[in-house]
Amino acid sequence: AAILAGVAFGYDVAGADVMREGITSIRAVDVEFAGRFGYVVKLLAIVERSGDDAVSVRVHPAMVPKSHPLAGVRDAFNAVFIEGEAAGELMLYGQGAGGLPTASAVVGDLIDATRNLLAGTTAPTPDRQPARLLPESDLHTQYYVSLDVIDQPGVLAAVTKVFGDNNVSIRSMEQEGYAGEARLLFVTHLAREGDIRTTLEALAQLDTVEQIGGVMRIVGDAE
Repeated sequence: AAILAGVAFGYDVAGADVMREGITSIRAVDVEFAGRFGYVVKLLAIVERSGDDAVSVRVHPAMVPKSHPLAGVRDAFNAVFIEGEAAGELMLYGQGAGGLPTASAVVGDLIDATRNLLAGTTAPTPDRQPARLLPESDLHTQYYVSLDVIDQPGVLAAVTKVFGDNNVSIRSMEQEGYAGEARLLFVTHLAREGDIRTTLEALAQLDTVEQIGGVMRIVGDAE
């Protein structure tokens, strides 16, 4: 992600500056519900430039619509999906692992180095500027949130009030009941990361919320 930020936008981003989340918190039930909502779960590296010339560089699991080109990237294949104002949507796709693909990349680097050596020159030094990183709390995206709650009257109203009190708008909701308990599944409209975190903290304080389950960002969905 840090390298892509330099290639795409000319920013100097250190690996330590990249926001990162792994897949250990993703449950099988979250993958199942993602499929029900029309998504697949992918681990993505995302580099975005905002309107005020700040850049967001992050790595995390995300729900991607099944219709999105990245949804079909599997196994040893990698893809770089590019969105440009003039060029529109582009995707570079190919094998990123395995003996021959890796050897091909290494040989390509050796050829470039040999050409530079024979020409008595060096590879051009990238002209990069320090990045102004967008604070994580200011990231705007959609979110998937699942909650395990006590199944009793008034719980849904209390939960949705917490969302509203923290400026998070609910796009869709689904409920499943289990012997005195229920699981609530929410997909939000575009929301600020800081507001989502505050919402989750407030939900954890409700006596009727037994557990906050999966929380994932949604990428590539049309608002």
